[in-house]
Amino acid sequence: MKTDLGPKPELAEHELSQDERTTLVNLRAQVDTANTRIANLEAELTKAKAEVRASSTLQARLARANADVRALRNSTSWRVTAPLRSASRVVVVLRLALQSVRLQSQARGGLGNVFRHYTAILRKEGWQGIRRRVQRVSNAGVGDANLNDGSYDAWIEQYDSLTSERLAHARDLMSAFELTPLISVIVPAYNSDEQFLTDMIQSVKDQLYPNWELCIADDHSSAPQVRTVLEREMARDSRIKVVFREQNGHISESSNSALAIAQGEYIALLDHDDLLPRHALMMVVRYINRHPDASMFYSDEDKLTPYGQRVSPYFKSDWNPELFLTQNMFSHLGVFRSAIVRAVGGFRRGFEGSQDHDLALRCAEIAGADKIVHIPHVLYHWRISPGSTAGSGSEKPYAVIAGVKAVEEHFSRTRVNAVVEQSFDQLSLLRVRYAVPVPAPLVSILIPTRDGVDLLRQCIGSVIAKTSYTQYEIIVIDNGSEKPETLAYFEHIKDASNIRVLRDDSPFNFSALNNHAAVKAKGEYLCLLNNDIEVITPDWLEEMVGIASQPGNGAVGAALWYPNDTLQHGGVLIGLGGVAGHMHSNLIRGHFGYFGRAAVTQNLSAVTAACLVIRKSIYDEVGGLDERLAVAFNDVDFCLRVRDAGYRNVWTPHAELYHHESATRGSDMLPEKYERFVKEVRWMEAQWGEALSFDPAYNPNLDTNTAVAPFSLAHPPRIDMLD
Repeated sequence: MKTDLGPKPELAEHELSQDERTTLVNLRAQVDTANTRIANLEAELTKAKAEVRASSTLQARLARANADVRALRNSTSWRVTAPLRSASRVVVVLRLALQSVRLQSQARGGLGNVFRHYTAILRKEGWQGIRRRVQRVSNAGVGDANLNDGSYDAWIEQYDSLTSERLAHARDLMSAFELTPLISVIVPAYNSDEQFLTDMIQSVKDQLYPNWELCIADDHSSAPQVRTVLEREMARDSRIKVVFREQNGHISESSNSALAIAQGEYIALLDHDDLLPRHALMMVVRYINRHPDASMFYSDEDKLTPYGQRVSPYFKSDWNPELFLTQNMFSHLGVFRSAIVRAVGGFRRGFEGSQDHDLALRCAEIAGADKIVHIPHVLYHWRISPGSTAGSGSEKPYAVIAGVKAVEEHFSRTRVNAVVEQSFDQLSLLRVRYAVPVPAPLVSILIPTRDGVDLLRQCIGSVIAKTSYTQYEIIVIDNGSEKPETLAYFEHIKDASNIRVLRDDSPFNFSALNNHAAVKAKGEYLCLLNNDIEVITPDWLEEMVGIASQPGNGAVGAALWYPNDTLQHGGVLIGLGGVAGHMHSNLIRGHFGYFGRAAVTQNLSAVTAACLVIRKSIYDEVGGLDERLAVAFNDVDFCLRVRDAGYRNVWTPHAELYHHESATRGSDMLPEKYERFVKEVRWMEAQWGEALSFDPAYNPNLDTNTAVAPFSLAHPPRIDMLD
């Protein structure tokens, strides 16, 4: 029932003063507002009561459903069919295993090589290594964003849609362009789906930036609708140019035919069934104007479901040479200065499936890293269709084989001694094994400790027992140990020819302890190692030294796992949670992370000093660890200084160790340590300022708030759609 505040008084308003009449009007308005509010509250109360009743109904239904499930599981039929259910799971596993064997056989050149590969894994890593690879197979593809995640739809609507205001802003930006180059969009086509082909062409015709040409090469399609569509579109727009090949030559030769009719200053690559958003070429030209000397540009991308929904956005890092070797992060949307494409001879036959990766590798060798620009916006929609690698890297195993060949030949041209591998457990991701210099250099392993003898014994014992690299010395930095069992252990190990114990009774300062020991180290390389580390993979030091020995590389970090096999350190992201945070923290072993980035080697701004390898000459060049940072962030500061000195820091997932984190030092959040931690945070903010706001290994469209997982969508992004 509606509640009212009572009848409005009848007054002779002519008897009231002006102020009184104004007051009366205001009071009446307030009464009307109050009545409206009461009505709304009563409606909300009615709705709430209905929801409570509905909730009670749902609870009752849920209880009945749970009872039904329990009854079913206790039934005779459920017990009788148990073998059938187990058999179905076995069938799934067997089908997966057979697929693995088939693809491994194709990639490795026969079943004999597959057998030798897994025999080597068994010998080096035991059954645990085999189990890890089986886990990775079962979790294949988890790195991609959820295909049905509605959060991306909402994000697109709010931050990546061309509203009328953004359209007006885009036109204003274009009117101010000093450079308006012709962009040639290169498209190889073969037996294209009629609708997909039409949609692709329309997406180019819809571009806000008008100075483009669309160069399509039909690779002698047998489907008649392809010629029909192409001839129709040529007649409608003079900017559309088509060459009809007289014989099928596959995608590389077809792409070269399209390239031959291109006249633009820049070349953009587009597949015959994919789409460009309306602002794609406009944003490319915006970045060309910002970086007129650059030769290569690439953007972020997402995928299109068969129903046209945008899913799985891949927000990429800035140019990342190591990551690029393991996956083709350049394509989609990849744009080249046409002169450089012609200088390297265009696309090469024999690299079909990875022809664009091969082209980008050869162009990057000429352009140089400083001429490759990342455009941090989704400018390409990659269609998921049967047989497309957009759906799965295993759809085209020949493409992976071609990718291995492309990277191998890159190393041959650049005279780098490395082996390139692909294994099914990492889908289309590649691994590079850099050769250790000959003769193998001495590595000085620096281990600060204070008592905690059980952890130290485990650490040193695992290094000695499991490490296959032999050219190392261990320097234990004893920071005032007092326990008899610790001192007895020091007496026990000091007689070893490659172990030294250095006593340092100064107050704990991780930076100072390592700096003092580095002065006395004999090795060409330093390995900073916590005393709570335990070796997993025997070739961890070969892996890290091989990477650290490459020209231009600086600090190298490892994959550190908690004892429960969740990831503790997958590299450090600057600005994550404030100063810095660990990438893929707590990721379950066997998962690949964001677009495979937890499973591949890559350049990062920083890595943890809990296990860090670097040439001693670089360590000395940058002045070692800053002793003003006694505990926290000294490794982050060190890596940033290494980066600023012109070196590339690298993280590898292929050097694996357990980390029983800070077990002997305790938490930094205890009251007596918190003040010191805050001071170190303030020091980093003062020292690095804006550098903490942007990490080139991350993306401004991804969140830096540790309340959500790394690689979550940022709300809002730290960059506008048209910036």
